[in-house]
Amino acid sequence: MNKSIVLLLSLVILSCSQQPSQECQTLTLENTNLNKNLVTYVSAWEAVFEKRDINLINTDSFDAQATVVTAQGDVEGIDAFRAYYNNYLTGFSDAEFKFIDVFGQGDKIVKHWNFKGTHDGELFGIPATNNKVDLSGTTLVWMKDGKVIKEQDFFDNHSFLTQLGLL
Repeated sequence: MNKSIVLLLSLVILSCSQQPSQECQTLTLENTNLNKNLVTYVSAWEAVFEKRDINLINTDSFDAQATVVTAQGDVEGIDAFRAYYNNYLTGFSDAEFKFIDVFGQGDKIVKHWNFKGTHDGELFGIPATNNKVDLSGTTLVWMKDGKVIKEQDFFDNHSFLTQLGLL
């Protein structure tokens, strides 16, 4: 990084710490809220997969109107949200879910993830194939008042169905 950029960044940081402007205060508050949202989000999903307990998707971390956006239509309400994601726990008794990266801005979070497991149970009505899957994807997340309000997953469905042996 050249010296002028380092100097400029240093001056901005110094000015925020000495006499916080409204803009600095707003940025600090947004950063604090983002950090809280990230901790809430990551810890909630890690608990669900570590404990294999879908009931940990509850109103402590998820809004009662939590929604999953899917190609077949939105899944709305925390009970439907919970049932949707329970497919991955019932469909893969050895499900491993890993956060590769999580970042955001304001109330929006982007999660890059990896999912592995053996399809040994019913998954969205698909009987067990006993095939192993290794899938990576991204999820867009919207938070509201410190809780998950909406998620939309993006992954290579063709690869997923191929690994399941369905294509």
